[in-house]
Amino acid sequence: MSVSSMWASNTLLVGDSRISHTAQYLATISVTLGGLLMGTGIGYSSPAGPLLMSNSTEGGSLQLSEDQYNWFSSLMNLGALVGGVLGGFSINRLGRRFTMLVSGPIYLTGWALIGFGQNFATLVAGRMVVGACICATCVVVPTYVGEIASPDIRGILGTSYQFMITLGMLYVYTMGVFVTNWRWLAALSAVPAVPYFLSVIFIHESHTFLLAKGKLEQATASLQHFRGKHYDVQKEINMIQQSLEDAKNNKPSLKEFLRPHNLKPFVLCLIIFVSIQMSGLGPVLFNMSFIFKASGADLDDNVSTAIVGVVQILATALSCVLVDKAGRKLLLIVSAAAVSLSLLALAEYFYMEERNSEWTAKTLGWLPLTSLVIFIAAFSIGLGPVPWVLMGEMFSPRVKSITTGIINMAGWFASFVMTLTFLPLRDVLHDDGVYLLFACVAFCILLVLFLALPETKGMTLQEITAYFGGPKFDSTRRDPSKKNDTENA
Repeated sequence: MSVSSMWASNTLLVGDSRISHTAQYLATISVTLGGLLMGTGIGYSSPAGPLLMSNSTEGGSLQLSEDQYNWFSSLMNLGALVGGVLGGFSINRLGRRFTMLVSGPIYLTGWALIGFGQNFATLVAGRMVVGACICATCVVVPTYVGEIASPDIRGILGTSYQFMITLGMLYVYTMGVFVTNWRWLAALSAVPAVPYFLSVIFIHESHTFLLAKGKLEQATASLQHFRGKHYDVQKEINMIQQSLEDAKNNKPSLKEFLRPHNLKPFVLCLIIFVSIQMSGLGPVLFNMSFIFKASGADLDDNVSTAIVGVVQILATALSCVLVDKAGRKLLLIVSAAAVSLSLLALAEYFYMEERNSEWTAKTLGWLPLTSLVIFIAAFSIGLGPVPWVLMGEMFSPRVKSITTGIINMAGWFASFVMTLTFLPLRDVLHDDGVYLLFACVAFCILLVLFLALPETKGMTLQEITAYFGGPKFDSTRRDPSKKNDTENA
């Protein structure tokens, strides 16, 4: 590839301005390393759960009952509720960059409590600290990426966070194949916090946050850094200033929140995030080893889980490529349909297994792994990464912190409820009934996406707000050159 073609692939010509994407890519790689933290936090309980319950490690006499494991697995979500509130507060008061820097050391503290824990209470405390940190991270990272990204690559940058989450899950799943000590698994799960913290040190603060704090010169320099030296940032600065001024002049109120351009995207994102958790995502990810063990398949549980993790990585990478080409809505619809069908197939397997286990294991032994591979692949293409993109681009600046905070809290609470009740629910409905219920929820998500979600591909943040009925940006406002042209005319 020639030097000129490499340059062209990293830039976009807009009028007489040349947008460079290099700084945006580098900053996104740095901050989305936080996704590794979330991935290891979510994935840890799958390989560690059987070890904690059987005490088949060198970790001392600590052993959890099934009820204790249920709480240990699910309380990370409850800690995330606190992290969502603190994260939403911190990104507005202290900044996006500062919030990311602080979360790294606290995350390490949570894993230290788990790794060195000598009783159930310490393990639970560590699990909740980890949950708080990863939720704060999932508030700040999509917000930061959505603000620094230019519209033409916002989709691929937004989905990269989910890609890092899946990479973190694969990492801990793979370690689970070789490491049979849950304390060492905790230590290995803490490792990604180090590169995340070090990389965030070198990024620029979001220009939107700087403008909100009245630091125009620093904001202009930050935006210039992200768009490249040949790009005229003034129009974009004007647009952001107008949005922030509108937010400042109109104090937040319930009446304002209930206006269509705020309420519609909020309700859509809330339904999507909560429904995803109600479709069984949390229980599947937290209990994958138990699911494979219950299926009676011949392949080792941890190996099967690692295979699913590899598929998840590949599917998420594909989503990063497709989200700005195929569009958000199409990916979500295809994803929800495939998730529903895969859960239906898993329900059918357990239905058959309950009636003739020997024949089912011999004839359909391949179906549980295949169903979960399809489930994870479909989720990773659409329902996993794309909602984070939507949440980063569908809200106006004045309500973004409130709406993202509420949505994250609702999603994590739904995950907490589903994870805590998964094993008891399975005892009542049996495996086939549980996965049939999850399949029905996924089908409902499909209907909502098809009927209510607009396509936001290629739209600026201000255009998306205007689509939902918000104020339209007047390109002549705050632009002195336009004023002079009018006077001269």
